[in-house]
Amino acid sequence: MAPLLDIRALHVGYGAIKVLHDVSLSIGQGEIVALIGANGAGKSTLLMSIFNDPELVSGEIRFKGQSIGHLPTHQIARLGISQAPEGRRIFSAMSVEENLMMGILNQRSNIQDDLAIAFSRFPRLLERRHQCAGTLSGGEQQMLAIARALISRPQLLLLDEPSLGLAPIMTRQIFDILAGIADSGTTIFLVEQNAHQALKLAHRAYVLSSGRITLSGSGSELLKDKKVRSAYLG
Repeated sequence: MAPLLDIRALHVGYGAIKVLHDVSLSIGQGEIVALIGANGAGKSTLLMSIFNDPELVSGEIRFKGQSIGHLPTHQIARLGISQAPEGRRIFSAMSVEENLMMGILNQRSNIQDDLAIAFSRFPRLLERRHQCAGTLSGGEQQMLAIARALISRPQLLLLDEPSLGLAPIMTRQIFDILAGIADSGTTIFLVEQNAHQALKLAHRAYVLSSGRITLSGSGSELLKDKKVRSAYLG
């Protein structure tokens, strides 16, 4: 079966500064695939390049067999890819419900159904439905960012550092939520600094170092790898 997302020989940079070098990876339908690496390795750049920002220098990105590297961001999103970005980037002055509405890409007659699904998955957001998003806790804001990304019913969910700045108990809660999202059929590509939690969750994983893929394998294999343990697991 062809991969849902297929990245081949990708080179990406910002002007004269090259960030990604010959990156190739694939993600199958229904998988959780993690990308781990040190700060500055290029992990966030790789996620953003899937939305053609920054633009590809060379290489190819295919989604469901279609080349998407030349498409504008809004068209890529409508194909069935969404992202919960690093730092959450919620609209602080808007309510929880208004933030969720911002994630709906097309006007549909079942918007209330979409909201109901979001609130059933994140009951805490239902309790705070009319609350200003900027007054939520860090964990609640992360839930909102994920819920907003999911409300368009994507086939592929990109997650950039979902545990950033969260207490350990909230981190575990977020990862439990991600497991449930995957069980419901959504494919997940996870960039995460907490390598231990990411590898425990992931079916497969890649290690990115200085813009290059240096290692790949199942999550359990990489958890046991001596180099990975030394570099990323303490």
